[in-house]
This record gives sequence, structure tokens and C-alpha cells, in this order.
Amino acid sequence: MAGYFSIRFYSYLNEFLPHQLRQRSIQLSLRHKDNVKDKIEALGIPHTEVDLILANNKSIGFHYQIQNEDHIAVFPGFLKFTIHQLSKVHGKYPDEFRFILDVHLGKLARFLRLAGFDSLYSNDFEDEYIINKAEKEKRIVLTRDKGILFNGKVKLGAYVRTVQPNLQFEEVLERFQLRDKMAPFTRCMECNGKIQEVKKSLVQDQIPKDTKKYFNRFFQCNNCKKIYWEGNHYQEMRKYIKNKANNL
Repeated sequence: MAGYFSIRFYSYLNEFLPHQLRQRSIQLSLRHKDNVKDKIEALGIPHTEVDLILANNKSIGFHYQIQNEDHIAVFPGFLKFTIHQLSKVHGKYPDEFRFILDVHLGKLARFLRLAGFDSLYSNDFEDEYIINKAEKEKRIVLTRDKGILFNGKVKLGAYVRTVQPNLQFEEVLERFQLRDKMAPFTRCMECNGKIQEVKKSLVQDQIPKDTKKYFNRFFQCNNCKKIYWEGNHYQEMRKYIKNKANNL
């Protein structure tokens, strides 16, 4: 034994802990060359959920070697705040938010695509594929299986805590502060391809008769070729997205 240290987790990070360890300072034994990332994950909290770590009120990184009698404070994301003289463990988030989602989050993927975010999803994605694709393309992993987030290759990710798709959408928008980054109706909800306006004459054979009669503007996915138009469903979705943006 090399001594002891204390560690406390804040905000929703406590949801990963057993009830008896929540909202309190936890005293742990210290062994030679213990680093803070290993200790955090040993308590069941994926490194992707952590954005700021303080040791004795000074910001540190994941590889900090814990010292005897250290007081460690661990915080989740502070994307909405400007924090001077502190170093976030994940650094700056990308200007373009691109996601890859696990098999449990198909409906969330559709919501994100509706809002214009590049969101890869398939119900046959294996964990290894998700991890490697995220690493290669610098995507943020969204998952209901926190085990994926313990993999060291995953640099950016989030455990989606809620189970209802509309609440999951709100959670992700809030987590990554995406309100001002939405570009509704620019992604295909079915396949994630980009949508562009297309001449009616080029797609008229694929449009229902009544639709052709009452609408003149049409849009098509450049990948799966699905056709969209501004009907009642479009108006409802537009209202939904506007409401989510204004209520964050």
C-alpha cells in the first residue's frame, strides 16, 4: 500500500455508482503508479463521460499519477460554460458533430438525421465495427451499452441514459449543446445520405398522383434516392424541431 486518496463525482456521473457511493467523497487505498483514469473506470464510469478532473483544485489529465492524500473531483461535460485556466480531459469538441449509434438507438438516429447530423446506424453494427469506425472517422459514439465506452480507442462518446427516443434526442442536444448547429431536412432519415432539391420533372414518375397535383417542390436523397416533399408530415416535423431548439 502507498497510502490513500479521496475521490468525488458530480452531477449525472453519480448514476453510474452504487447508491452508497453517490454524492459523497469516497476514500480509496492507493497503490504504486495508480493513474486517475484507471481508478475512475474501476468504479464503473466510462472515460467518455468525464470532461474535467481536479486534483487538489488543479486540473489534471487522465494519465495523472495519484499521490497520497490527493483529493480528486470528477465532473461531466461543461460544454455550455467557459472555464478559464482549466484543461478538459478530452480537449475541444469538433466543429462538425458526427455520430455513430449502437443497435439500441435506431429511433434516436432518425431524430438526429432529421436535425441534420451525420449519424451512422444499422441494427447489425457490432461493437468492434462501431469502435473502429468512430476512431477512423472521428465520430462520437452514442450507446446504451456503457461497455463500449470503456474501450481505449473510443475518444468521444456518450452513454444515453433515457430510453424514450424523443427524450434521448433532447439528452444528446443538451449534452453536446447542438441547438445552434442543427440543419433540419438536410439528411435522409432512412439512410443518412444528403438531401438536395430536385426538379419535379425528374421524379414525377415516383410521386403519388395527389402529391404531384398539390406540390411543386421536391427533394431527393443522393444515396437511397428517397423523395421528400413539404406536406403535412413535413410541417409537423418542422414544428417539432423548432420547439426542441427553443426549449434547450
